[in-house]
Amino acid sequence: MNIDTNTFLRKVRNTDEKEFIALMRVSEAIHRPWIQAPTNNVMFRSYLQRIRRSDHEGYAICRAEDERITGIINLNHIVRGTFQSASLGYYVGAPFQGHGYMREGLEQLVRLAFSSLGLHRLEANIQPENHRSQKLVQRCGFEFEGLSKKFLFIDGAWRDHERWCVIADRLTVKP
Repeated sequence: MNIDTNTFLRKVRNTDEKEFIALMRVSEAIHRPWIQAPTNNVMFRSYLQRIRRSDHEGYAICRAEDERITGIINLNHIVRGTFQSASLGYYVGAPFQGHGYMREGLEQLVRLAFSSLGLHRLEANIQPENHRSQKLVQRCGFEFEGLSKKFLFIDGAWRDHERWCVIADRLTVKP
């Protein structure tokens, strides 16, 4: 994985509300039907409540040159004990799509999850038609594991998802 980067990760915070919502509003067309990102104050505050729980984390991918938020990566449903696993959710802002920021952020998140957070497995569940997301996780070391039928209710329907995962001992993790 690349350790030279134009981005950095930081936890999403209250003061991000205006920038976060504006970015997600201009990005709705590229997010649908894959996810529904927070696009108003109520949704953002609900999102903050979720990522403050012990089983969720929310990270902003920020561009190093100006600290603008380029995308978001969430660790969802973190399970400790014998599992040490989490599922991912991520979305890039439309103005930053195709610039490599999401890849850099995901590479950083994988290193963070396996080193500092002590996780063993990360899973990304991706709709079969979302080829950009499949290529992203594949470039970051994830492997295809199978198909989960009618896995998540998104955009008004139960949607199939491919399971992609990366396991800590499959990668050389550099803290």
